[in-house]
Amino acid sequence: MTPAARVAAAIEVLDAIFVGSTPEKALTGWGRSHRFAGSKDRAAIRDHVFQALRCKASYGWIGGANTGRGVMLGAMRVAGQVEEMFSGVGHAPREVEAGEETRSLSDAPRWMQRDMPEWMLPHFDAALGAEADDILEILKSRAGVFLRVNAARSTAEDVIASLAEENIVAVPVSDMSFALQVVENERRVALSTAYENGLVELQDTSSQHAISALNITKGQRVLDLCAGGGGKALAMAALGAEVTAHDIDPKRMTDISPRAERAGVNIDTVATEDLAALELF
Repeated sequence: MTPAARVAAAIEVLDAIFVGSTPEKALTGWGRSHRFAGSKDRAAIRDHVFQALRCKASYGWIGGANTGRGVMLGAMRVAGQVEEMFSGVGHAPREVEAGEETRSLSDAPRWMQRDMPEWMLPHFDAALGAEADDILEILKSRAGVFLRVNAARSTAEDVIASLAEENIVAVPVSDMSFALQVVENERRVALSTAYENGLVELQDTSSQHAISALNITKGQRVLDLCAGGGGKALAMAALGAEVTAHDIDPKRMTDISPRAERAGVNIDTVATEDLAALELF
């Protein structure tokens, strides 16, 4: 697929989302009906779609409409690629028409400029003060990909070297012993030897900071009462804690056992009705 055809595909997916489909369902549906699209095409379309959703308000303002076409037109105007992408040639979106003139984002309401629901903006301002606009601007971009090195199995230096052998570039996060940020070839992490052998887990630094603040000691008994997929439970187990995981919805914990096995740690899971029988933590 050409870059312009990928933009056209993103428009189609966004239109499905804007009438009620979930992003994942819309992307999956598009993929099933366009099996000619390769993995790189699908990844590029996915990136377009999620960036458009993050910036729907501002892109829609710049593009002149809150439709798939309007939002992607706004996105390409921001990127300076309108003539290239909206050429009408081949599978590209049709050319820009009368009534689709650009609008300056500076003329938009502040909540549109910041891509934040209007009702939520006062809460951000109250909580963040002068930093609100800077933080909202950061939220308009895709988050970085961060890894937690499995302290029970490896070191940050060894993981960086292992990933580099597969052309994945990771760098240490300052003031965090086991945190790495992937800066090149993020999509390859889940297929890497380091990941498959349990040397690393995908985990945001906020979660890693939370575990670091607990000062976990080896042999300490810990109950993760709202464990979900078990990311923080795995981090505590890697530090030597004896972890029991619970979630009000047991289906959320489905991945804990295979993740723990891959990481070489043990995590017990417990159902809500069995909590009362546990020894105090």
